[in-house]
Amino acid sequence: MTRRGLLIILSSPSGAGKSTLARRLRDWDPTIRFSVSATTRAPRPGEVDGREYHFVDKDRFAAMVEQGAMLEHAEVFGNLYGTPAAPVEQALTRGEDTLFDIDWQGGQQIRNSALGQDVVSIFILPPSMAELERRLTARAHDSEAVIAARMGKSLAEISHWAEYDYVLVNRDVDACEQSLRTILTAERLRRGRQPWLNGFVRDLSAEGARPLSGGED
Repeated sequence: MTRRGLLIILSSPSGAGKSTLARRLRDWDPTIRFSVSATTRAPRPGEVDGREYHFVDKDRFAAMVEQGAMLEHAEVFGNLYGTPAAPVEQALTRGEDTLFDIDWQGGQQIRNSALGQDVVSIFILPPSMAELERRLTARAHDSEAVIAARMGKSLAEISHWAEYDYVLVNRDVDACEQSLRTILTAERLRRGRQPWLNGFVRDLSAEGARPLSGGED
């Protein structure tokens, strides 16, 4: 009675909370596998190759794209990011859910791919642009110039909100997490994602067509 896996796409402007929510969703259900992207950017302090990202050079990244080994890829602030396809396809057939922390460009490519029917896409909005800027500044990862660039890109990213199946406003991270859990629970129960039902209902019909036992003398 194994169901087919899900591709859970979680997108937002940088700083709106998608990475935090992605981690919380996996804490809630550890069976959800996190899609580890390949990137050409340098590791940040504390990041480990193969855990946060597969860190590769531009030549290796280009070769993967040319070989059709990337499910999606995009350039973000001068760095290349992409999702290796093979691990995702294998997880789907095993009935495992894969979580993607990617931007709208990557999400669009996956939705338009051969695996589009397996996608559940969710866009996270910030409560305000002022709060978004505060969160970016509080992370202390980026220079003022990079923060300004991210803020400038945020409106363009937000303009794609209507392309997603679900849209949540992250006013409170606990409430937003609960909404994500509800979405995932419902999507897992969709009829089309439970192929075992065909055989189950066929057996029920066959059972119902058999004569009742212990008939009259």
